[in-house]
Parts: sequence; structure tokens; C-alpha cells
Amino acid sequence: MNIEFDSYKQKLNDCRPALEGLAASLNLEGLKNELERLHAMQEAPGFWDDPDKSQKIVVKIKQSEAKVERYEKMLATWDDLMTICEMAAEEDDDSMLGELKEGFEDLAEKMETCRLETLLTGHYDKNNALMSFHAGAGGTEAQDWAQMLYRMYTRWAERHGYTYKIMDYQEGDEAGLKSADILIEGENAYGFLKGENGVHRLVRVSPFDANARRQTSFSAIEVIPEIEDDSNDVEIRPEDYEMQVYRSSGAGGQHINKTSSAVRLIHKATGIVVACQTERSQFQNKETCLRMLRSKLVEIKEREHLDKISDIKGVQQKIEWGSQIRNYVFMPYTLVKDTRTGVETSNVGAVMDGALDPFIEGYLNCLATGSWVQK
Repeated sequence: MNIEFDSYKQKLNDCRPALEGLAASLNLEGLKNELERLHAMQEAPGFWDDPDKSQKIVVKIKQSEAKVERYEKMLATWDDLMTICEMAAEEDDDSMLGELKEGFEDLAEKMETCRLETLLTGHYDKNNALMSFHAGAGGTEAQDWAQMLYRMYTRWAERHGYTYKIMDYQEGDEAGLKSADILIEGENAYGFLKGENGVHRLVRVSPFDANARRQTSFSAIEVIPEIEDDSNDVEIRPEDYEMQVYRSSGAGGQHINKTSSAVRLIHKATGIVVACQTERSQFQNKETCLRMLRSKLVEIKEREHLDKISDIKGVQQKIEWGSQIRNYVFMPYTLVKDTRTGVETSNVGAVMDGALDPFIEGYLNCLATGSWVQK
């Protein structure tokens, strides 16, 4: 039995450099210095005079404290596991082997999660994520697929402690949805979800076909960061957009306000459309639409390396064969495969229930190393 404890002792020694390296990647000393500065601001007279500014500082303090505490817990866990190894070896006691195995697996999982977060170096990676779903051509079949993807991502959000808010939801003609917009709120939401942007392809026997024929459907997902109003100097004037008002309709009557207060804005220069029906008043929905439109314009400007917002032209994404980032095959075999990273699994059911971490991790690793399956 000492052999197993010796093996885990070696594993712990092997992972120690990676654990110490995370401190540098996380800029732990910088975080602690930042916390001292923020705490001093919090204790200064008049801190709460500007509620918006003070609330942002409080959130920043909580996030920084959580990062420091999480790392210190990993260090403490490493020390505890090493102590178990040494004590068990000295006393020839195998009763703690189960605790050691479980503790090491948990430590390795937390270290991997922490490592992935260090890959989120983009300017907006820490922001909330605005996610849009668009059914491709194909009527009911494509609209049903769009709703399946909607469920998949909202399940993923719930699994990871994120909250989501329905901004707009356009039901399908017979089933599913034509389009939907949700805001996923939580630290690093955009960083983890940015790789999901693109066309998703489904192959299955259609439940809407009386002849049970095999069908291929496409739906597009757009992911952009929610950008603070004061983060960039972008002006959207009333003459820059067309405003439409319509009656709300969506999934779950309690979630959507069913009055004529829903707002849709069409940006004239680019053709970008945003909509919101989640707020109680037309004014609130319009303000939310303006924030969404602004986020989209800023993200496109920076992604395309444009000098100014006016350089943005209509960005039309083709929702069709050959443009997909991921294939979901339900028959004649089961397979989900990412065309960019090569990550795949045969457990389609788990993926559709929100088990997307291997795909997200694969994308972030490829992004960091540049090792894509296809360019």
C-alpha cells in the first residue's frame, strides 16, 4: 500500500511547480496590492456618495478576494495531501487512501480551471456575454434546433453559477424559436463563451417528418461582450437607427412582459438589429437596446481593427454547409465534433444538457497555442 502513497506523493511533487506558476499567472502579488488600495478607498469618507462607482469597487473587491482565497485554498490542500502521504507511509495506514485520491482529483480539477482562466487575456474576457440565437433556413426543423441550442447554453450557464436574462425571444411558427437574445451574467462569461460564436450543424432523423428521413439543420450563435457605457467613446445618435415597437412574446409567460413595450432598433449604416422585451417599460427596453447595439458596434470595430465605427459595414454570416464550427450527429451514430479544435465526444445527450467544458477548454487551449485543426 505504501507504493500508492508514494505514487501520490510523486504526483504532488510533480504538480507543485505548476501550482506555484499559477501564482505568477494570476499576478497574486498584484492582486493583494490592488486589494489594499481598494480597501483604503472603501474606508475613505464619502465612499458611498457615488453609488455606481462604489458598487463597482465593491464587486471588484469581492472578485479579487475570491481569487486570492481560491489560490490559498489550493496551496493548503496541497499541504494537507502531502501530510496524508507522509503520515500514512510512516504508520502503514491505508485508511486515508480514499481521501487522498478524492483530494488529489479535486485539486487537479481546480488547478485546471484556474489555468484556463489565466488564458482569458482578452480586453473583454471578464465581461458578461450577450448571446444571440438565429435559426437557419429550413423552417420548423431549424427553429427546433435553435431552441435546442438555447436550452444547451442556458443549462451550461446554470451549471457554472451564471445567471441569464432573456432580452428577446421570437417563437417559431410551429415549434422552436426563430431568434433569441440572452444576457449571461458573471465574471469571465464572455471569455469562456466567445469560442461558441459561429454556425452549429445538426444531423438527425427529423421528429417533424412523417417519413422519418434524415435531416441536416443549421443555426447560428453570436456571442459578444457586454460593454460598459463609459468604456469607449461611441456615440449613437437618434438619426443613426430606426426604432420599432411590438408586442412581447416568448418562452414562459412569467419571464416576458406581454405588452406593446418591446423595442427593436435597426442600425441604418450596418443593418445590425437588436431587440429587448424583458423590461417593463418601452423606455427601459430602448435603453437596453442602445447598450446592446453599442456593445456590438464596439466589438466589431475592435475585432475588425477598424479606425472608427463608421467603417463598419453590414456583417452577414451565412448559416449553411461548410461554415459550421461544430457538428452534432444524432444518427446513424452519435458524435459531437468541433471542426476547429478536433475535440469530440459520443455523449450527445450530455452535451445537449450543457456539458460543454471540453469544447470550451479545447478552444481556449488552441487560441493560446495557435494549434488549430483547420485555419
